[in-house]
Amino acid sequence: MGGDTALVLGGGGLTGVGWEAGVLYGLARAGVDLTAADLVVGTSAGSVVGAQLTSGLLSPRELYERQLGDPAGEVAARLGTGLIARYAVAMVRSRDPEAYRRRVGALALAADTGEEAERRKVLEARLVSHAWPERRLVVTAVDALTGELAAFDRQSGAGLVEAVSASCAVPGVWPPVTVGGRRFIDGGIRSATNADLASGCSRVVILAPMALGSGLVPSPAAQAARLREAGARVLLITPSAQARKAFGRNVLDPARRDPAARAGLAQAASHAAEAAAVWAG
Repeated sequence: MGGDTALVLGGGGLTGVGWEAGVLYGLARAGVDLTAADLVVGTSAGSVVGAQLTSGLLSPRELYERQLGDPAGEVAARLGTGLIARYAVAMVRSRDPEAYRRRVGALALAADTGEEAERRKVLEARLVSHAWPERRLVVTAVDALTGELAAFDRQSGAGLVEAVSASCAVPGVWPPVTVGGRRFIDGGIRSATNADLASGCSRVVILAPMALGSGLVPSPAAQAARLREAGARVLLITPSAQARKAFGRNVLDPARRDPAARAGLAQAASHAAEAAAVWAG
C-alpha cells in the first residue's frame, strides 16, 4: 500500500489492546517512536489501538495509561470451547481460506449475539475520536457473506466507528456490523495481523498479540517472511512468556487489560535496539 514505514497492529482481544499500548509506550520511552508511521494497519484489537494512536489526541504514554486501572462497568465476554470447536470444524470442512471465512461468517450471522447498535456504543466510548485521521490508517474486516477482505480507510465510505466495530466483531461473540448494506466480521478471521497490506513499505514493525496461524490463516511470522522476501526490513514482536501469563485464559476479560499493558511495557526494552535498527533504516 506504499509509503516508507508501516506499523501493523494485530488482533488479540482486550489483552491485545493493553499489550500493544504497553509495547508502543515502552519503545517510545527507549527513543523509538512508531507513531509517525506512514501507514498504520489495524486488525481487531489493533484497529482500536491504531485509531487512537493516529488520532493525534493521545501520546504513547497517554494511550498506555488509558489501559490501566479498574475496568468498572465493562463486561467480560468469552471465546468458549464450544465456539472454538465450531471454528475448527469450519476449517476442516473448507477447501480454501475464503470458504473458511464464509463458513465462519454464516456462523456469525446465525448467532444470537445482541444488538449491533449496543455494541457500537461500546466502541464509540473506547475511541477518542470518531473521525478518520489525516494519517494513513487501514482497518481490516471480512465480508460475512463472501469471505472477502475489506480494507477500510478514510476514502472507503465507512465511518471510523463502523470500521473499527466491524474489525472487532468476533464471530459468535459480537454481532456482525453493517456497512453500506453489507455485514462484516472480525478482520482476524483472515489473518491475525493482515501484514500483507504493508506490502510496498520498506520498513515494517508488526505487533502481534496472537502469534499462531493455521493452514487457512497465515501466521504473523509467515506474513513477515513474505515482506522480507520482497525486500522490506521487518521486525515482528510477539508476546513474551510473562506477557502470555499476564493475558490469562480469557483475552476478552477487561480485568486482564491492565496486567497485559504492564507486561507489554516491561517487554519493550528487549526489542528497542531491533526496532531502532528497522525504523531508522
